[in-house]
Amino acid sequence: MAVREQRDDKASNAAAPSGKLTKREKQWIVYDVGNSAFVLLSTAVIPIYANSLLEAAGQDNIVSTWGYAQTIASLVIAVLMPLLGSIADVQGMKVKFFLGFFLTGVVMCCAMALPLGWLAFLVVYVLATIGLNGSLTFYDSMLIDTTSNERMDKVSSHGYGWGYVGSTIPFLVCIALIFGGPALLGLDTALCTRISFVITAIWWVAFTIPLLTSYRQVHYRATRDQLGTAVRGTFRELGATFGKIFRNKPLWMFMVAFFFYIDAVNTVITMSTSYGTQLGLDSTQLVIALLVTQFVAFPCAILYGRLAGRFGAKPMIMVAVVAYMCIVFFAAFFLKTELQFWILAIMVGMFQGGIQALSRSYYGKIIPKDHANEYYGFYDIFGKTASIIGTFLVATTTTLTGNPSIGVLSIALLLVLALVFLILQKDPTRA
Repeated sequence: MAVREQRDDKASNAAAPSGKLTKREKQWIVYDVGNSAFVLLSTAVIPIYANSLLEAAGQDNIVSTWGYAQTIASLVIAVLMPLLGSIADVQGMKVKFFLGFFLTGVVMCCAMALPLGWLAFLVVYVLATIGLNGSLTFYDSMLIDTTSNERMDKVSSHGYGWGYVGSTIPFLVCIALIFGGPALLGLDTALCTRISFVITAIWWVAFTIPLLTSYRQVHYRATRDQLGTAVRGTFRELGATFGKIFRNKPLWMFMVAFFFYIDAVNTVITMSTSYGTQLGLDSTQLVIALLVTQFVAFPCAILYGRLAGRFGAKPMIMVAVVAYMCIVFFAAFFLKTELQFWILAIMVGMFQGGIQALSRSYYGKIIPKDHANEYYGFYDIFGKTASIIGTFLVATTTTLTGNPSIGVLSIALLLVLALVFLILQKDPTRA
């Protein structure tokens, strides 16, 4: 490991005023601003556009179709990330893998602007989602190279917070184009929607450049001349890492809890618009409500980081899990009108960024930093496998029962299990 580099990095963070973000921390944060534009578009606009393509082809179940698309994307990431993450722990490799997945996501985001049928569009969207989620795995692990343990909660929360509010800028431009383009420019709505995909990709690229030009890998497990050995030993090391996780009771108990509660978070995020669409809610109201979510999430995510500094990351994660139980029950039993969808959107915004940000930073504190990518690969297995189960469960239950509300309710049990494991887990950061 690069011991001297680690000392220099800590010194640079210590030299900065404790209440302010360092330059490197800000450059890491802005990638959240860039990629969140695609995340927001995927939540609010793309499902509606995909639904229009499905209806044109005579298909009528957007919830199950969208759920299966999300499941496939999550499964690919869950399989790839531990293997690639282990290789990326080699000196200088992390940024290369990040760049590869980032470029895949951007190119596929632009490709969605092509006039495609519903199946081809979903294939391209799945590839774009794989690119996004793959880049996020390496981006998350870059956090340990960017700041210290004491500042991780704050920096991670600022990433999600600024990502929420920053993503609204290109989103508002896209919405103005989609709703105003037909009257002002004489373009049809479908073409305006496709142009919005290109706008989002440009924004994504612009806010990735600071990270690419400034990032340096501080924690690593081998030098470049050991790359061949590292690659050949990857599968053996993955087995050894799994064994270390299994022997570390606080770590694996958190990962199991994370597996269950992130299921609910990801499922609510990815399925909310398609669920509201199938209930017959007005698409304009859905989009505006989700836009409000971003503004609510911005201060709440940053507030969560401050509260974690006072009460600890784990207690604040537990608060969010309980809140998501309330959200799931509200969605299953009460969501019928646009006003109720607005209430749901605000509730999600209050806790969504906090639980994601603190999960990322809490995990970074309790893992070996010289194997961070490898451990974050397993983090992705648990996170993305949960997404597979969540979306598949909702899609399948909805298909079998014909009632999307029952599909939403089916994830409540997972939240209860998550809370049990969090209660039983001993917090290593409190030692």
